[in-house]
Amino acid sequence: MPEERLQKALARLGVSSRRAAEKLILDGRVKVNGKVVGVLGTKVDPEKDKIEVDGQKKAAVPPLLYVLLYKPSGYITSVKDEKGRRTVFELLRGIEERVYPVGRLDYGSSGVLLLTNDGELTNRLLHPAYEVQKTYRMEVEGEVAKSELALLRAGVRLEDGLTAPAKVQTLKFKDGRTTLEITIHEGRNRQVRRMLEAVGHSVRWLQRTGFASLTLAGLAPGQWRHLTAEEISALKSLNGQK
Repeated sequence: MPEERLQKALARLGVSSRRAAEKLILDGRVKVNGKVVGVLGTKVDPEKDKIEVDGQKKAAVPPLLYVLLYKPSGYITSVKDEKGRRTVFELLRGIEERVYPVGRLDYGSSGVLLLTNDGELTNRLLHPAYEVQKTYRMEVEGEVAKSELALLRAGVRLEDGLTAPAKVQTLKFKDGRTTLEITIHEGRNRQVRRMLEAVGHSVRWLQRTGFASLTLAGLAPGQWRHLTAEEISALKSLNGQK
């Protein structure tokens, strides 16, 4: 692992936020290889250097992993489930490091799911200020009228407030059901389903087809792959990371 700034290493170790880590360093509470480090910007190798905060040794930072999973329906995105339902982690065979989902897909939904142990990137991708685009395809009961599409595009009133404007298009109407594609940048719980229910249509199935620049291309349900360096760079560039 290449060297990185001490405050970033502390943040990835889960000690604190990067800003709070800077204060720990300036207060003389951090040691590297037995010596107090009080200078911001000090470079460390978290896999080799011994890092201590308030006298307590911190475990080495694991290598950063970025995984794209085609989540099938019938899996939850939690580590464990009190109801005994299957979790997406059962699909990640061959990955030894612990990774975490960036956002969630509910039990009955399928599609793009990004998992990583890069906490800093996760926090930024989920922060509302960065407006990361998420695209969904779904089938709903009934024909969605133009007036209802206009409501979705303008913003729908839900119990937790007005949604941001969405991009919506009708793909087809057949046998009393409409297939839609919708793009949003918010991440409220079950938001897309609730938006359609708010305009009078229950969702039969829902698939996330895109998260930022990531798509399901080349993957079958239940399959996963590591992100390429170019994909990781593209995700970080969305919010100014290098």
